[in-house]
Amino acid sequence: MFADAQPPNLTAGHIRVRGARVHNLQCVDVDIPRQQLTVITGVSGSGKSSLAFDVIHAESQRRYLESLSAETRARVGVWQRPDVDVIDGLPPTISVGQSTGSGSLRSTLATTTEILDYLRLLFARCGEAHCPKCGRPLSARSPQEIVEQILAFEEGRKVMILAPLVRGKRGAHREVFETIAKAGFVRARVDGDLIEVSQLPTLAKAKSHTIEAIVDRIVVKVGLQARLRESVELAMKYGDGTVILCEQSAGGWEDHAYCSRFACAECGVSFDELEPRTFSFNSPHGACLSCRGLGVIVPEESDHDAISARQSERQELCPDCCGSRLNPFARGVRFRDITLPQLLGKTVSDAAGIVAEWQTSDVSVSRVLERTLPPIRGRLDFLIRVGADYLTLDRPTRTLSGGEFQRARLAACLGSGLVGACYVLDEPTVGLHPKDTAAMIDALHELRDQGNTVLVVEHDPDVMRSADHLIDLGPGAGADGGQVIAFGSPGDVADNTQSVTGRFLHRDGVGSCFPATDDSRSIQSRGSRQEKDSRSLSWLTLANVSVHNLRDVSVRIPLRALTAITGVSGSGKTSLVHHALVPQVRQTLTLRASEETGAIAQLVEVTQSPLGRTPTSNPATYSGVWDEVCQLFALTREAKLRGFRASRFRFNSPSGRCEACRGRGVQRVRLQLLPDVFVTCPTCRGDRFNSATLQVRFHGRTAADVLRLRIDEASELFANVPRVAAVLKTFREVGLGYLRLGQSATTLSGGEAQRVKLATELSRESTAATLFVLDEPTTGLHPADVERLLILLRRLVGAGHSVVVIEHHLEVIAQSDWLIDLGPEGGSRGGQIVAEGRPADVVARGVGHTAQALAKIGQPFQADPMNG
Repeated sequence: MFADAQPPNLTAGHIRVRGARVHNLQCVDVDIPRQQLTVITGVSGSGKSSLAFDVIHAESQRRYLESLSAETRARVGVWQRPDVDVIDGLPPTISVGQSTGSGSLRSTLATTTEILDYLRLLFARCGEAHCPKCGRPLSARSPQEIVEQILAFEEGRKVMILAPLVRGKRGAHREVFETIAKAGFVRARVDGDLIEVSQLPTLAKAKSHTIEAIVDRIVVKVGLQARLRESVELAMKYGDGTVILCEQSAGGWEDHAYCSRFACAECGVSFDELEPRTFSFNSPHGACLSCRGLGVIVPEESDHDAISARQSERQELCPDCCGSRLNPFARGVRFRDITLPQLLGKTVSDAAGIVAEWQTSDVSVSRVLERTLPPIRGRLDFLIRVGADYLTLDRPTRTLSGGEFQRARLAACLGSGLVGACYVLDEPTVGLHPKDTAAMIDALHELRDQGNTVLVVEHDPDVMRSADHLIDLGPGAGADGGQVIAFGSPGDVADNTQSVTGRFLHRDGVGSCFPATDDSRSIQSRGSRQEKDSRSLSWLTLANVSVHNLRDVSVRIPLRALTAITGVSGSGKTSLVHHALVPQVRQTLTLRASEETGAIAQLVEVTQSPLGRTPTSNPATYSGVWDEVCQLFALTREAKLRGFRASRFRFNSPSGRCEACRGRGVQRVRLQLLPDVFVTCPTCRGDRFNSATLQVRFHGRTAADVLRLRIDEASELFANVPRVAAVLKTFREVGLGYLRLGQSATTLSGGEAQRVKLATELSRESTAATLFVLDEPTTGLHPADVERLLILLRRLVGAGHSVVVIEHHLEVIAQSDWLIDLGPEGGSRGGQIVAEGRPADVVARGVGHTAQALAKIGQPFQADPMNG
């Protein structure tokens, strides 16, 4: 039974968790020190995320909702309590995960980091508006300011004060002259000529005319202030806020237009005053009318906010705003000769350089800069420090990787100045080159030093060593995990002989970052054998590649070898592999290597993209296992008696599924104050199927029971079904035995999704030479899991296949046969080949960030260069 926690004791030093039983957690008890950096680690599937996010963060969210009014709680609905006895001393939590959310088109890097909020304020207070039609500067003037402008003319200067009534419109305009006469004005200016109102002119209806009433004519001298103010106010009244001062000079008469609001006297168009909302593409005051602030054109019936990233990629750029999202007036406002869309189109590093030069002697502008520049600069500097300097500020959030999105969120957190909160982070080093890890650790320490508790789920040894407190879960995954194996300082965990993590923390900095185990020796011996055959390798050549930031790059990739593509974030790794290598291989059914001996018969591209975007997608459906299981259920006696076919047991079958949740097992609850959540379907209670379908059993289990089995358990159930057993065996080999067959794809991490795809491909019987392309396959893996992954990759190479991995993990890079390092930096400063060759040779040359990072762990291979 759940025991309500006591109110947080701010003088106590810990978040106290007792009896946590969410997912595979086995009645876990932990004490997490507040205002310190705590890292939760353990092998994949050991329960790290369950403890951090599904217990601690979920309970914090529930308590927040409980504090709201009854009316608000009724709209939100019931928030289920985590299965835990007590959580005490819990501060408000802020989740900084890798999910980019719903993929809303309205979210950008600038909005996520909150940089745009400060820029909107700056442009609203200090920007100079321009007419969208003629480009003339706009400024609002009060009557007193206009009077002072007249008195600033030299004494004796003749000035006419005019009220503009018609500006470039066709017609005879007799009613306008009648209005002028009724107002008591005796003169007017028509198309530049002065006339007496009593002598009405006959204007050509087919021509455009400009008509202004002459309100007053004066000679500048002392003592006219009261008269001038009255005349200016009268002119503004009839001129709809606009007044024209016609000044006589040596060259003739010269007009000066002024307006009490933002308006163009030349074009006759008025605008609202500049406000922060003027620069918000989420507001009708700032959004482009054509695309409604999305930057792309979407169908009228589409849900603009919920449109998926995949759909948005097919949309065309808005022709009116060219993707800037803002209306013409907002696009034309300038500060220091740059518009907001122009600034947002800059990379983080370029924007930081521009902002650094913003200084002024104007007191009013200086005050605004004092409030807005520090948070802008702080966020930009952080993004630069953690290797995200190549991103543009207008980059849509949906196109960011999980690691990039998390760094953007962290930039906002660091700048928020919150104190006493608990930040919960999910692997903040994902996607980071080793050179940027130190900056990320500094950021975590900065959050802690601001007076916050920082709770991090992480595998990176450097982050673990930098923690104040370490919690190691295990010993295995799934039902074999969910226990606290070790806790305390990093040194305490390293000395714990029961901790799998401890042996990796004992690395002395020389040689392989894997401890001397049978698995690691196996990996290195396989690498040594590969070296002996390296001279006979065939090559795949990419010549003169110019994609994105790649600059006429030419590289060779060895076949029947493990090749690592490395480089800092934004250096061009994805462009080289996914936008150059993969398309080239796909264009030809069989690519013959440049040195005659090798060929690629098929391509397998394994990315971290989700398996699916709905709860009906899961490992069983993606791998094809569920099709086989459906056939097995259809062959049972109960199914035959009821006339059930295999399709009855599929989620998309209306005859067999629960119609309340449409076979999902969960229902979406849209929350107004928090992200949408999925709750268990109250009709089928998560079973997905209707009651009639659940009457059929296979070896005593319903279809719902089978979906709840862990892959390890399912392997035993289907041991005598070869086509199913082979697939499940491969899943276990890639370290996914802890997953449930029916685990929703929406709950899988990018690394887990990639391994599901890899296992599915590996389970397909094929002897053809295959090129496997993997995108950071070590994402989310504990060092112990990386060992198993490397053995699997080596097995592929040993079977005659070729493997290309985009990777930051130093051990995978060190154990590769060939290394291609891109850089030297990201964005426009990247896109070049910094180094290529065997890892040992790259380290020996010492060029580039990757070589320097590898040098710190030593060289696992002998220097024996390939023939080139």
